[in-house]
Amino acid sequence: MATVTAVLAPAKRRATGGMARRGLAGMAGAGFSGVAGVAVTWLVARSLGAEQAGAFFAATAGFVLAGGVARLGTQTGLVYWVARLRMQERTRLLGACLRIGLVPVAAASVALAAVLWFAAPAPLDSLALFLPLAALSDAALAGTRGYRQLRPTLLLERVARPAMQVLTIGALAVAAVSTPGAYAAAWVGPYLPVALLAGYALRRAYLSVPTPVRRPGHKTYLALRAQFWRYTGPRSVASVAQLALQRVDVLLVATLGGLAAAAVYAVASRFVVLGQLANQGISQSVQPRLAEALSIGDRLAANHLYQTATGWLVLVTWPLYLMVITYAPVYLGLFGDGYRAGGPVVVILASAMLVATGCGMVDVVLSMAGRTRWNLANVTAALALMVALDLALIPAFGAVGAAVGLAAAVLVNNIVPLVQVGRALGVHPFGPGTVAAGGLAVACFGVLPQVLAATAGTGPVAVLTAAALAFAAYGGGVWRMRRRLGILR
Repeated sequence: MATVTAVLAPAKRRATGGMARRGLAGMAGAGFSGVAGVAVTWLVARSLGAEQAGAFFAATAGFVLAGGVARLGTQTGLVYWVARLRMQERTRLLGACLRIGLVPVAAASVALAAVLWFAAPAPLDSLALFLPLAALSDAALAGTRGYRQLRPTLLLERVARPAMQVLTIGALAVAAVSTPGAYAAAWVGPYLPVALLAGYALRRAYLSVPTPVRRPGHKTYLALRAQFWRYTGPRSVASVAQLALQRVDVLLVATLGGLAAAAVYAVASRFVVLGQLANQGISQSVQPRLAEALSIGDRLAANHLYQTATGWLVLVTWPLYLMVITYAPVYLGLFGDGYRAGGPVVVILASAMLVATGCGMVDVVLSMAGRTRWNLANVTAALALMVALDLALIPAFGAVGAAVGLAAAVLVNNIVPLVQVGRALGVHPFGPGTVAAGGLAVACFGVLPQVLAATAGTGPVAVLTAAALAFAAYGGGVWRMRRRLGILR
């Protein structure tokens, strides 16, 4: 046993060296971005009527979905290939790799923007002008993460853009502007400065690695391009399907149930985005190291990275999901009395997200192991299930029907790849940190608030008391188990 421990300890240190700091930074950035997103939702819901708010949410959902199409999967492909080329000391191919990824994104985003400009209804047509900026910004930031530089993503994508959106939309709310088009323009405007700064950050990252002046030969370039798109192609379709899982349900509710129902659903499901952002923040900090470990066949390090990141994800997200299950009417009442009808939506989606986050960043593990075709099949199946259930249930049950469809899709999209990575790669997310984080979260934010709600009700004082006690107990538990959780080595 001592010999095994002596072997495992250095491997774990190599795998997670510096990861805790990056992971905490990623979680902090995701937290800020999530809070800013909730603030935008609150401002729009309070400033516009349900119909106009529904038009805004549908337009921005369409923009994000179009951006996912235009990125062509490079948010994963560029991280994977830049990290791989660096790890294999083939730095002379880095410039070619960036051109192979970025040029098609520019062409696809311009073409799609032209289609939206002429074909999309207002206010989505006005957002189309900013589509190339959004797509290129995301691709450039993915390139910087391949260089292990997480700071540009944190500062630009997680802090600067959300902060500017809150400020611009807040200014409209203060001025009592009441047109969805104005709010859509204020929401999309920050993509311009962020895109310019993202391009600058990628250039600095590229220049930070010594690269031979001589460019690769034509045959080498063609071989790299074929390999890049053989990997990224399936991920391109999968990323669109993944975004569709997050956004198309709002569009379907707007179409089948009306704009008012879409507004209720968008508000009730907003907390899900907070969890997704936390997942992105953690996975972006782990992704380059995971790609490097899997590229050299270090499954031990990859498994430890996966388990540590899952523990962090559970630690951050389960308190949110458990609290909104207990206090769903209180949460929805913050946006206005008209949104309290979304209570069942909150409970259904929060329950599904508890399972999903317990599986960790399983889709990232599949992608970083080169199994992008598996990832594509999983996401496509989940999306097909969601659309089928939405079409069957929304006309009769409205937003609740959409919640059932999304919950079923989330479960499929996490449990199936969980089985795949276990069988094919020999990795799983259920390490000691994951178990400790889950048990602590359930005790502090599941059992304790439920007991207090049953005895003291759900008034403002009772809710604040429950939250204070839960966070105090949680903080103490996290500190006592900090080494098991991987927060301190």
